[in-house]
Amino acid sequence: MRNILVFVLFAAMVCWMMFSPIYKHVLIARQAVLQQETDYLLEVGASGSYGYIDAVMMEQSKERLTAFGLKPELVEFEVTADNGLAATDPASPLPRGTGIRLKMSYPYENLFEIDRLIGLEPIAVGSRMRTFGMKMSEYMP
Repeated sequence: MRNILVFVLFAAMVCWMMFSPIYKHVLIARQAVLQQETDYLLEVGASGSYGYIDAVMMEQSKERLTAFGLKPELVEFEVTADNGLAATDPASPLPRGTGIRLKMSYPYENLFEIDRLIGLEPIAVGSRMRTFGMKMSEYMP
């Protein structure tokens, strides 16, 4: 009986050691893709041609993130301006010098469930990885 218990514990530990680097790599890749997309949206939205980040840009962003394996319906955006104006309205772009803030988030999707094998508590179910960026608008009317 003791040999079986040792075998089960050893097998669990070997599984965790084999797969732990893989899910951490997935986590790092997803975080990097989200930050890259945040930076890209800010670069485009704050450019002299736009001065806003609207729903169409966010939908295009979701399509690009789908190519990296993220589920578009789970991506959340929060766009604000540092002066309190709407940063998502194409009819009134933010003037030059106004800061556009963008926060994006995506759930961890049970990436840490394998940690249970070694007794670690995984991240809570509703937790999300987040990215943040801010860029000054360059729009000139």
